[in-house]
Amino acid sequence: VHQSKMDFFCKLGYGKQDICKVLENLGQEALEDDVLKELIRMGSKPQALENQAQPSQLKLVARGSCSATLGLKWLGEDGSDSSDSLRPIVIDGSNVAMSHGNKEVFSCWGIQLAVDWFRERGHTYIKVFVPLWRKEHPRQDSPIADQHILEQLEKQSVLIYTPSRKVKGKRVVCYDDRYIVKVAYEKDGVIVSNDHYRDLQNENPEWKWFIEQRLLMYSFVSNRFMPPDDPLGRHGPTLSNFLSKKPVLPEKKWQPCPYGKKCTYGNKCKFYHPERHHQAQLSVADELRAKTKVPSAPGKEQERSQRSP
Repeated sequence: VHQSKMDFFCKLGYGKQDICKVLENLGQEALEDDVLKELIRMGSKPQALENQAQPSQLKLVARGSCSATLGLKWLGEDGSDSSDSLRPIVIDGSNVAMSHGNKEVFSCWGIQLAVDWFRERGHTYIKVFVPLWRKEHPRQDSPIADQHILEQLEKQSVLIYTPSRKVKGKRVVCYDDRYIVKVAYEKDGVIVSNDHYRDLQNENPEWKWFIEQRLLMYSFVSNRFMPPDDPLGRHGPTLSNFLSKKPVLPEKKWQPCPYGKKCTYGNKCKFYHPERHHQAQLSVADELRAKTKVPSAPGKEQERSQRSP
């Protein structure tokens, strides 16, 4: 049991020293969920994040050195790779499978459809979390369809099983939602689920903001995975900007004025006037003021001065 826990948390990227400290404090029989909580409380971070920060020293190489270009390519800073600009994807496997199975069957094909959709867009980091007991033989109260897909995704290092075990005939399941939110938060990625994770939002204020801003909901239409074009509402970013690390701002499109030539707002009008393209856009009141300020002819000014007493 101790070795299985060590292997599981090592796969998540935690150091063996931190894992051993936590197991010594909590005991060998501690649940994986409690061990994860203790690692978070200690401030332990996966080694993958630390390794991403360390290679930045490779940038301090003299110009013209080939090692600098190799370091940039190793870091993924080469502009030719478009996958670097896309956010990591973390999929709630149980939510997606039950949604595709109409909340009656755990449909593994729904997970495959979601993974294929993100692969076609160019995402390279895709992780799916599913409870470990889904590997067991399906029962009548929990039917599973296309269970072989889980084995294929596990071999591709896409699917990750959250730990579960049986104690005196009862299944003890770890809270897989915490794994999903934590990995997506650390990777600065996107959560794919129709769950709102309200309990985790109340648990951590940083997670609350992250879940509100990085949760991608979806629908299945005729075996087609379809996320919304506006994940954060009508006034939010587009789907492509939502899934990109560097969003592209759209060009400003001018809407024609509904009043047309009858508009009296002039340059204060916020709409587009094609007839004023080469004219100074002045309002009617401003045009009248400009005309009154025009000085009269010099001959008329002399006549007025002579007539005046």
